[in-house]
Amino acid sequence: MNRTAAISVTTANLDVPGARLYYEVRGTGPAVLLLGSPMDADSFAPLADQLADDYTVVTMDPRAIHRSSVDDRDQDSTPPMRAGDVARLLTHLGLGPAAAFGSSGGAVTLLALAEARPDLVHTVIAHEPPLDELLEDREHRRAVADAIVTAYLVEGRATAWRLFLADANIELPEPVFAEMFGAPLEGHAAADEDFFFRHEMRPTIEFVPDLEALRTGGTRIVVGIGAESAGQVCDRTSTALARALGIEPVIFPGDHIGFAEDPEGFAPALRPFLPVA
Repeated sequence: MNRTAAISVTTANLDVPGARLYYEVRGTGPAVLLLGSPMDADSFAPLADQLADDYTVVTMDPRAIHRSSVDDRDQDSTPPMRAGDVARLLTHLGLGPAAAFGSSGGAVTLLALAEARPDLVHTVIAHEPPLDELLEDREHRRAVADAIVTAYLVEGRATAWRLFLADANIELPEPVFAEMFGAPLEGHAAADEDFFFRHEMRPTIEFVPDLEALRTGGTRIVVGIGAESAGQVCDRTSTALARALGIEPVIFPGDHIGFAEDPEGFAPALRPFLPVA
């Protein structure tokens, strides 16, 4: 949808146990939550704008990311903890049950939310959740994660990201890699990346969903995979989740972050899984 007018966005903060959450609300209509981890609300803003004519769209910064603060930055951010944050936000806004789209770690958060509070989400579109524990080579996956975190702590971000991308089967031209990961970050971006490697990556990929609860809890689960993600780790984990739930995965445009790279092309693929506005 081509827009000619700016979308009105309401911003606010919500205090939850151990954290203060930043969130945004735009549009009117049935409630839709867009969620990442560690991606912040800004990453979903273009997609949110595409949906705001027909939906009340909620986006947020996960705890300890960008504008969301935490009392203890040495505490891990687990999917159940983040799910509790989302539950409190939807309850605070009076917007449940909602449809929710989560990508990467945000998809894992929403699966944890569907387990604990199916009354708050009638549909969860889990786009490429990195559920390593569902894979047969899970022990190898743990060793790789340990190596990535150790590389970050000892050798720095460039080495860690090189290992991360190689493991994920994501290839970047060397000039692109150097531009993205060769120089130190500053400000909140540096803090977000540091928190991700130290306290968010492993708790997310080591999460084991309660498959029976997801099958029987009443929330519709849709597993999404990017059309350009074939052979990548999140393709494998998403396929494993869909198989375990007895459903067919849905192919969405783009790759792991197709929703951010082409929101105008992604929104029409997402709408069939959202309520009729």
